[in-house]
Amino acid sequence: MTPDRPVTILIAALGGDGGGVLCDWIVEAAHHAGLPAQATQIPGVAQRTGATTYYVEVLPTARARLGERAPVLALNPAMGEVDVLLASELVEAGRMIFNGWVTPDRTTLISSSHRVFAIGERVAMGDGRFDVGRLLRAVKERSKAQILFDMDQAAEEAGSVLNAVLLGALAGCGRVPIPDQAFEAAIRAAGKSVDANLAGFAFGRAHARGELEQAVRAHQKRQAQARGVEDLIGRARQALPLAAHDIVEEGVRRLADYQDRAYAARYLDRLDAVWSAENKAGGDGALLRETARHLAVRMSFEDVIRVAQVKVSAERFARVHAEVRAKAGEPLVITEHFKPGIEEICAVLPPALARRIMAWAERSGRLGKWYWSMHVRTSTVSGFLRLWLLSKLRWWRPRTWRFAEEQAQIERWLQQIRHAAALSLPLAREIAECARLIKGYGDTHKRGSHNFARIEAAVIAPALAGTMAAPLAVDAIASARVAALADPEGESLARTLAEIAQRTQEVPRAAE
Repeated sequence: MTPDRPVTILIAALGGDGGGVLCDWIVEAAHHAGLPAQATQIPGVAQRTGATTYYVEVLPTARARLGERAPVLALNPAMGEVDVLLASELVEAGRMIFNGWVTPDRTTLISSSHRVFAIGERVAMGDGRFDVGRLLRAVKERSKAQILFDMDQAAEEAGSVLNAVLLGALAGCGRVPIPDQAFEAAIRAAGKSVDANLAGFAFGRAHARGELEQAVRAHQKRQAQARGVEDLIGRARQALPLAAHDIVEEGVRRLADYQDRAYAARYLDRLDAVWSAENKAGGDGALLRETARHLAVRMSFEDVIRVAQVKVSAERFARVHAEVRAKAGEPLVITEHFKPGIEEICAVLPPALARRIMAWAERSGRLGKWYWSMHVRTSTVSGFLRLWLLSKLRWWRPRTWRFAEEQAQIERWLQQIRHAAALSLPLAREIAECARLIKGYGDTHKRGSHNFARIEAAVIAPALAGTMAAPLAVDAIASARVAALADPEGESLARTLAEIAQRTQEVPRAAE
């Protein structure tokens, strides 16, 4: 920074994230340090229909040294002239990149890596989330330096708020001429939740300066040791390509928590076979990475045991207490609402018994019509024990009908990926991506599985049998998957599959 040029700071926040308070803290800190500063606040509409932005300029030269000269500071940012961008959420950072405020020769981008999903992302049939990988690549390519971590989670752990963590990251980035003491004085001057905000500020500052990296690595190692999967993670690092390590390690931890160590080892066994097929085809690990991501999700399918496990976890109780801002010792009532149907109940029964009950329910017309509404207060001893006992049935899960059905479908999907890898790696990746259709439980899971089966019969099976050319199948699967995700009722998918069938019939005629 130069003494004659102001440091420019652009803040992009969601409504309710405290962007205005953050802006006031920065200006107050600059004034406390004796530096000229000016801010412009441009409130917008909350969430995704508009941005809430704030712009601050701080002159590095102390006001006392300026004498009678008065600096002229801008009211609005200029493209290519933003030194620091602060974003309270990852897609907000992407919005600023898209609008041209972030430049690779100048801008330090500081953002929380957590997501606040838009309505369009939430209601999508499959995984409707924005492609975070694509966004992270843009962040790396379009900014000079980046500070990214989950500031929402950090604020929760510190008992603070996100904007205090952002302020700490700004102080630790080294791009602003304001000392730490001035930022702390600004927080104290505001007079609200001073201790909590100072804790959040200290966390963000330490993370920006790299002081927490070693502690995080040590924590992850302790977690792996506690779950008995450190050797499995070591095995993955030795046997699998570097491109997939982060996804595979997270999958191992997820499945050990979901079921047990043996189940996590089964996950690695399955990935070994996929990597062997990809390696023989000359792949670089991209197929393995995508398969590992989807396989971890499919193997940790949602059943009533998993739901109970989540509902009674200590982390969830702590999160609920934080969300409602309950004080220590203050009574809190938590009521869980359940509405299981015949299929959800059969999911935890032995396969033979479950199939008989499902057949009876379908014949009698009760399937999809009989549900039992239940309200369980997990803040009471009896209510907590009901779900706690259900969560302890993980040992029973491998003996259930849902487990048997899911494993059979997973094995068929993996076999298709391995078979396709020998024909075309892009084809194998498209088949792997079809796992996005299958999620949740109940009607959502049923619709997704049905759509996958339709794509499998119409495109995947002919491609693997050699009756449909691989390049045509790649495009067809991608089109069908997008159609299925866009339309839960399946009408768009039906039209797309009809078009694909027509095109495949026209190709032989054109060849003749």
